[in-house]
Amino acid sequence: MSQAQSKIAAPTVITCHMNADFDALSAMVAARHLYPDAVLVFPGSQEKNLRNFYIESLVYAYNFKNVKEIDLSTVKKLVMVDTRQKTRVSHLAEVFDNSDLTIDAYDHHPNTEDDVTQDGGLVLDWGSTATILCHELEKREIHITPDEANVIGLGIYEDTGSFTFNSTTPYDYHAASWLLQQGMDVTFIADLITRDISADQIALLNAMLESAHTHDINNISITVAEVSTDEYVSDFALLVRKMMDIEQTNVLFALGRMNDRVHLVARSRIPEVNVGQICASFGGGGHAAAASASIKDKTPVQVKDELFALLYSSIKPHGSVRQLMSHPPILIEDTQSTADACDIMTRFGLKAAPVVNSQTGQCKGVLEHQIADRAVSHGLGDAPATDYLMRSNATVAPNANLYDVMEIVLGQGQRLVPVIERDEVIGVLTRTDLINILIEEPARMPESVLPHRKKERSIKNMLKDRLPEDLFHILQEAGELGRSLGTQVYAVGGFVRDILMNTPNTDLDLVVEGDGIVFARKLATVIGGRVRAHHKFQTAVLILENGLHIDVATARLEYYEYPAALPTVELSSIKMDLYRRDFTINALAVKLNPGQLGQLVDFFGSQKDLKSGVIRVLHSLSFVEDPTRILRAIRFAQRYQFRIGGQTDRLIRNAMQLDMISKLSGSRIFHELSSIFEEEHVLDCLRSLRDYKVLESIHPLLTLTPVQEELLEELEVVLDWYKLLYLKEEPRRAIVYLLALLNGVAENKILPICERLNLTNRQANELLTLRHHTNKTIYSFKKWRNRRGPLSDLYFLLEELPLEGLLFFMAKFNKEDTRKYLSQYLTQLRGIELDISGTDLQHLGLEPGPRYGEILRKILASVIDGEAACRDDQLFLAKKLVTDPDFMGIEKNMQ
Repeated sequence: MSQAQSKIAAPTVITCHMNADFDALSAMVAARHLYPDAVLVFPGSQEKNLRNFYIESLVYAYNFKNVKEIDLSTVKKLVMVDTRQKTRVSHLAEVFDNSDLTIDAYDHHPNTEDDVTQDGGLVLDWGSTATILCHELEKREIHITPDEANVIGLGIYEDTGSFTFNSTTPYDYHAASWLLQQGMDVTFIADLITRDISADQIALLNAMLESAHTHDINNISITVAEVSTDEYVSDFALLVRKMMDIEQTNVLFALGRMNDRVHLVARSRIPEVNVGQICASFGGGGHAAAASASIKDKTPVQVKDELFALLYSSIKPHGSVRQLMSHPPILIEDTQSTADACDIMTRFGLKAAPVVNSQTGQCKGVLEHQIADRAVSHGLGDAPATDYLMRSNATVAPNANLYDVMEIVLGQGQRLVPVIERDEVIGVLTRTDLINILIEEPARMPESVLPHRKKERSIKNMLKDRLPEDLFHILQEAGELGRSLGTQVYAVGGFVRDILMNTPNTDLDLVVEGDGIVFARKLATVIGGRVRAHHKFQTAVLILENGLHIDVATARLEYYEYPAALPTVELSSIKMDLYRRDFTINALAVKLNPGQLGQLVDFFGSQKDLKSGVIRVLHSLSFVEDPTRILRAIRFAQRYQFRIGGQTDRLIRNAMQLDMISKLSGSRIFHELSSIFEEEHVLDCLRSLRDYKVLESIHPLLTLTPVQEELLEELEVVLDWYKLLYLKEEPRRAIVYLLALLNGVAENKILPICERLNLTNRQANELLTLRHHTNKTIYSFKKWRNRRGPLSDLYFLLEELPLEGLLFFMAKFNKEDTRKYLSQYLTQLRGIELDISGTDLQHLGLEPGPRYGEILRKILASVIDGEAACRDDQLFLAKKLVTDPDFMGIEKNMQ
C-alpha cells in the first residue's frame, strides 16, 4: 500500500497554534464535543510539562492524530482554537488551498491582519479560549466527564494566572463553577500547575533575578530580565511566572537567548501595558496579560532595543493622534495633475501630501514631492497626480495612539500618515513630527527608534556557510583593503539577496564609498586577475584566473535625463546607490570591512519583502525611467514564485498605458528577453508579458496563442530532458524560444520583428535559415519514417541541423516514435566516431581526394546500421570500397 493510500480521510479537523499552551490543548478537548466526528491534530509544545501531560494522558484517550497520518486534501472543515492566525497553524498550511474549505474559529485574542476569514465559531475577549467553549457546552447542555473537566480547567487556570491576571472576566469564574459541577478536581489542577523546577531551571531563575532591572517609563514600572544559555531550557514561561511572584512586579519582560533564538515571555497585571500587542510586533502572540514570542535572526540587544521602542511609543503620555496631528491638512485632489501637485507641495514646503477623491474626500494615497518633481522633469506633469502614488498608504484614526503611528512611519517607512475620520482626511502626522515627539526625552531614547542609530543584523555565519571558501576569502580581502584605504566596502544586490534565500550565486558585486576603479586595481594586486575599467560609469570588472568576474562600482546615484534613457552617474552614498536599484529585494548590502563583516544594510524593508514574497519597486517613477524593469519584475516574480505587489502592478500598467516599451531600444529588449529565456519558468514569464500587453508592445506580431502555449510547454519539457543528459553542448535558449514564439508567423513578417529586437543581419539570417532548415528536416524526416529507412539515413538527415533546431523539432512533434528517434540520435548516434581515418585509406593505397569523404561516409553508415562494429570490420569494408567503388555490403563471414 502506498503512503498516500495509507493516510486517513479527515473531513473535519480541530487544531490549535504551534507551541501550544494548556489553554490551546484544553480548547481542543472541549471543541471535540461540538464536532464529535473531528480528528484532533496537536502541533506540539515547548513546555515539557504540557508535552508529558499530552503524551501520558491525552494522546490515546481522544482522537488525536499526527498530521502525517491525514490526507489533507480530504479536509472540508477546519476548526481553529486559541488562534485565528493562518501563520500560527503552518502544520496545516496546505489545507487552506482546499477549494471547499470552511473555517470555524474559537479564540480570545485580539484581531490581527493575519486572521483567517471564519465561517463559524465564536471570538470573545474573555480570559481564555477554554472559557468560551465552556459557555458553548453549557448553552447546548452537553455534559462532560470529570477527566475532561480537569483538562479544560487547566486551560482556564493557566491563562488567567489562577484568576489573578487583569484579563480575567466574570465568565472565567462562571466557567470554573460549571466545571466543578462536571467533576473538576482543583487539587489535580493545583498539583499540575504548581510544580517543582529542576536544578537547571533554578540556576536560570537566579540569573534572571540578578539581571532584572526596573525601568520607569512614563510613571509605569517595567521590569526587564535577560539570560543566555547554549541549551534550550524547558518551561521558560514557568520561570517567568515564579519571578513575577518573587519580584512582586506588575509588568515583566524576560528575554532568554537559547540556541539560535531569543525567547520573549511577558506578563502584565495592569491595563496600561498590553503585552499581547507588544509580542505580536515580534511575530508572537498572546493577550493583554500574558504573551510570548520566539525571535530568530536577532540578537538580545536588538530585541531589547525594539522592546523599549515599542514600550515608549505604546505608553507614552502624549495623548491621542487628534492632539498631535497637524490640521487642517494640505490636500491634493485626484483631478489635479502631477505638475499642480508639485506646485502645491513647493508652495507650502511639504515633502508629501495626501491625495483625495475630489467628490467624496476619501484618501487615495500619499504623493511624495520628490517623485512628483521627477515626473514633471520627465515631461509627465500633465499625468494625474494619482498615477505616481508610491503604494496604498496606511492611515490612522484620530483616537489612535502614538504606537500606531510609529509602526507606520518607522516600521513601514511611510513619510506621512493621513488621519481619517468619517472617510475624510482631517489631519496628518509626519516622520518629523514623530521624531520631534520622541526626542523630547533623549536620555530614554532606545537605539532602534532613530534610524541612523539602528543596529544591523549580521549574516556573517550565513556568508561562511553558504559561500565557497575561496569566495568568502575574497570578501575578507576586499574588506581588509577597504580598511587600509580608509573607505567602506559592501557586497550588494542580487548576491546578498541570494545569500539570504540560500540560492547559489557567485556573481559578486562590490560597491566602494570611494574610487571603485582604483579599488579594483589594488584588489587585483592582492588576489590576482586583470581589471577592465569603465570610466564613464565609474565601474570596473575584475576578472580572476578561474574565470570569476567581480564587478566593482563607486557608490553612485543614477538619474535619467529622459524616460527610457541610459543613466547619468553622480557620486553618492551607499543609501543612494541602493535606492537607484530596481526592486527592494535587490537593494541590500553587506559590510565587508573588518569588525563589520556580515552586517546587513537594509534601508527599504527588503528583508520583509523577501519573507513575504513580494516584488516591489523603490519609487513610483521606476518603470518610467527604465521600462526594462517591467520585464525584470516579471522575471524575478516567476523565478522566486513571488507576487508583484499591488502598487507595483498598478505602476506597470500605468507605464504600459504611456507606451514606455516603445521608447526602449531593441538591444535592451532582446537582452531582457534573453535573460527570461534562461529562467526555469519561461512560459509563465511569457504569459505575464502577454497579460501586461508587453509582447504586443514590443511588436504587434509577438503573441502567445493557445497553440504557441502548447508548443512552449512541450519545449520546456524537452529542454529539461536535455539538461538531464549532462552533455557538453549547451543550446542557445534564446534561439530555441524565438523559434517557438515565431512559430506560425509568416516568413516575410519575421524580419521586421528581428529589426525591432535590433538583431544583427547575421543573427536574423541565422534565425531565418534555422527555421527554414528545421522545417525542411521535419518534412524529410516524415518521408524517412514512412518508408522505414535505415538509421544511417536518419543520421545524415539530422547531421547538419544545429542543436537548437533539433530541440525545437522534438518539441513541435511530441509523438512518441518521433521523440524516440530524435532521442536516439542525440544520445547515441550524434557522438558516434569511426575507428579508422583517412590515414588508413592512405595506407591502403588510395590517393588523397574526394573519395576519402565518400568512403568514410559509407563506412559510417555501416557502423550506424550495425554492420561494421569494430575496426577490423571497418578496415575490411574500406579495402572493398577502395578496390571496388560499387561495393555496398559486408560479407557475413568476415573474420
